[in-house]
Amino acid sequence: MKPGFVYIMTNKNKTTLYTGVTSNLPKRVQEHKAMYYQQSFTSRYNLYILVY
Repeated sequence: MKPGFVYIMTNKNKTTLYTGVTSNLPKRVQEHKAMYYQQSFTSRYNLYILVY
């Protein structure tokens, strides 16, 4: 079984939070920052700062 990570992303004003789960945290955070999925919640609200 792969280890899992729970993470929280926010925007620069820290007004919106997103909670996610992944097995590859560095790759997933990079996807959020690059806005890899254009229609995703994190892309629409510009959530690119890793909080936890």
